Amino acid sequence: MLFQFSNITKTYGDVTALDHLNLDVPEGAIGLLGPNGSGKTTMIRTLLGLVSVNEGSGRVLGKDFRRQQLEIRRDVGFAPEDECLFPHTVGVEFVAYAGELTGMRRTDALQRAHETLDYVGLGEARYRKVESYSTGMKQRLKLASAVVHDPKLLILDEPTNGMDPAGRQQILELARDLTMNKGMSLLFSSHLLPDVEAVCSYVIVLAGGKLLAQGEIAELKQVHRHAFEVRVKGDLALFAARLERAGCAVSEWGEILKVVLPAEASPQLIWAAAADAGEQIRHLRPQRSTLEEVFLSSLEQA
Repeated sequence: MLFQFSNITKTYGDVTALDHLNLDVPEGAIGLLGPNGSGKTTMIRTLLGLVSVNEGSGRVLGKDFRRQQLEIRRDVGFAPEDECLFPHTVGVEFVAYAGELTGMRRTDALQRAHETLDYVGLGEARYRKVESYSTGMKQRLKLASAVVHDPKLLILDEPTNGMDPAGRQQILELARDLTMNKGMSLLFSSHLLPDVEAVCSYVIVLAGGKLLAQGEIAELKQVHRHAFEVRVKGDLALFAARLERAGCAVSEWGEILKVVLPAEASPQLIWAAAADAGEQIRHLRPQRSTLEEVFLSSLEQA
C-alpha cells in the first residue's frame, strides 16, 4: 500500500481542509483531482508530515506520518507548485543541495545531480543561474531535485502549470518514464485532466476535504450503451450522412465517428447502414465516459 488515511481531519480556524478523510491507495501512478479549496495541497502536506492534523492516523510507505516524518521525507520526492528555487544558484548546485537534504554525502549528491540533470534534459544548462531558466526549465529543475535521491514516491503538484505544449509534453514523458520504467510510485496533482489521464492509471477525487471517488480510471469510466466509436474503410463523411438519415447523432473525431443511436435502437443499425452503403466497418466499440465526465459527475454528487 502506498499510503493510508484513517479519519483524517485538518482545520485552519473555521475552515475544514480535510474532513474525516479515509483512503487506501495502492502503489502506482495516482492522479489527484479536485477544484480549488478541495484539500489537495493539505493532503500532500499531511503525507509529508508538514502539517499536524486534528485527528486521525495514517501511514506513508508503511511509516506513521505523525511520528516518522523524516524517514518518510527521505523516501519521497516532492516538486511543489510554488517556485522554490534559490536565486543566484546554478542548477547543479540546487539539485545537489536537495540530495544533501535527504542525507546524501556531498560528493555523491553532486555526482547524482549531474546525472539527474542529464536525464531531465538540462545538462547544458547545469552551470546557469536558476533565475535565467525558462518556465519549462524551472519545472524540469524542480523535477530533478525531487528525484535526485531516487525516491520510492514522487509527488508532483501542478507540474505543467504555465508551460507551452512542447514543455508540457516533456514533463509528461518524464513522469511516465519514472513510473513505468524507473519503478517510482507517483502522486500527480493537476487541474489538467488530460495530463492526469496521460500519466496515471488510478485517480482520487476530492472536494471540500472529502473523498468523492477513487479507483482505476478504466473502471471509473462507464460504458455508454447508446454511444459508439466507428471507423470505416471508405468515405467517412458519406457514411456519417447515412447514419444521420437513420436518426443517429454523429460527430467526427479524426478518422473516428462518434455515433449516438436513437432511443431503443441497437448497434445493428450501424451494421445495417454499412451494408446498405457498401462500407466496411474497421472499428466499432462502445464509447466510454471521459475522465472529465467522471470528475464532473463526482462533483455533482458532493
